[in-house]
Amino acid sequence: VQLQAFGGGLVQAGGSMRLSCVVSGRVSSIHDMGWYRQAPGKERELVASVTNAGSANYADSMKGRFTVSRDNTKSTVDLQMNSLSPEDTAAYYCNAGIRPHRFSVATDYWGQGTQVTVSS
Repeated sequence: VQLQAFGGGLVQAGGSMRLSCVVSGRVSSIHDMGWYRQAPGKERELVASVTNAGSANYADSMKGRFTVSRDNTKSTVDLQMNSLSPEDTAAYYCNAGIRPHRFSVATDYWGQGTQVTVSS
């Protein structure tokens, strides 16, 4: 089971960017999916998450600017980021709670991280 993130790069302040993440490999079920970020010298923090029923949760500073969505048929989770500021510069990691096999417990899986840099 692997998570692979796409997107990221350099954007000017006020701009937008979209990140995508896909789960590959055979799994029994995927539970919550989401995105975290980690800036240099800071701890990793939740950006947004979404349940398999589509209920989304956002960190306060992302509300109204970021939108998380998922496609259960494609095992993907996307993050649309608008009104970006230099404070959003960080490595972004996708995350999913996955049950690899029918009788296994759900475990957190992480993508490789993708860098988002917002210039002022």
